[in-house]
Amino acid sequence: MFRPCIDLHEGKVKQIVGGTLSDSGAGLRTNFVSERPASWYAELYKKDGLKGGHVIQLGAGNESAARAALAAFPGGLHLGGGVNLDNARGWLDAGASHVIVTSWVFRDGQLDFDRVRALVAAIGKERLVLDLSCRVRDGKYWVVTDRWQKFTEFEVNRHELERLAAFCDEFLIHAADVEGLCGGVDLELVQRLTNDSPIPTTYAGGARSDLDLEEVTRVGAGKIDLTIGSALDIFGGTCVRYEDCVAFNRRLTSPA
Repeated sequence: MFRPCIDLHEGKVKQIVGGTLSDSGAGLRTNFVSERPASWYAELYKKDGLKGGHVIQLGAGNESAARAALAAFPGGLHLGGGVNLDNARGWLDAGASHVIVTSWVFRDGQLDFDRVRALVAAIGKERLVLDLSCRVRDGKYWVVTDRWQKFTEFEVNRHELERLAAFCDEFLIHAADVEGLCGGVDLELVQRLTNDSPIPTTYAGGARSDLDLEEVTRVGAGKIDLTIGSALDIFGGTCVRYEDCVAFNRRLTSPA
């Protein structure tokens, strides 16, 4: 299945090469900056019945745009970026169906289960998505935090995914090494997630054609959804038509 996205940077909808994000902003590579507000995209997704897309705040200055998107599609979008115990409930009240949490549950490279449990106690596991976006090091996939710049000691594997699945509703996993490059998806990671994740998982990173959507659906055995960003025509891409992705979902969900 196709899952839509709204990536926000400095208050605008953008498509960014994920591996170039940093606190200083130096070296940032941007594929697309939209003239349309975040709410326009949320209204489009609502019209086409695309629930479960994610709104991601890439740094500060995005709260107003994020709130506008959630208001345009209440209960239809997940919200991530800067989410913690203090503000998670507020984002749900603002219209997010789920909150997506990454960096806040990791401290000193380790997953802090006390923080995970505190979040679950506050909002319930059914409203929590854990972002385990990762990069490759020494042939293994490791979760990265802080705009995908800091490696943690958390390996994305069956043991860890099964352990975390008890605390959340879904996983969101960007392949940060290929994010925004339109060079093709990391099918090895998709296959690992298919084998190892016991709960719904959305993969993002590198999608460049309709064939990627078909391939992830096939390799993922219907368990892995795909987000397409920079290649999509509504984000300035020339490789994938948004309307085709909507039609793909409708074919999958329509009665035989």
